[in-house]
Amino acid sequence: MPVVRIPTVMRKHTDGAAKVEASGSTVREVFDELVASHPDLQENLLDDGRVRGFINVYVDDEDIRYISGIDTPVADDSEIAIMPAVAGGSNGR
Repeated sequence: MPVVRIPTVMRKHTDGAAKVEASGSTVREVFDELVASHPDLQENLLDDGRVRGFINVYVDDEDIRYISGIDTPVADDSEIAIMPAVAGGSNGR
């Protein structure tokens, strides 16, 4: 069963769990099960069935944006990492 790595900021919605197992053959199916088990993740993770723009998702270290997006296939031994985007830049100094 695929394992989903939960970022620290979202762990309050998974009872503190850093990793959660969820079944599915695509990222979409895994996220559907994940949200069904942890409904508060919905607003932080998905928007109208799509991964929110400020969230990056990796399957086995590959960015799903460059594969098949939320329909990227996953294997039973896959690890899915949810990574909030980090913004930054120069403050002009």
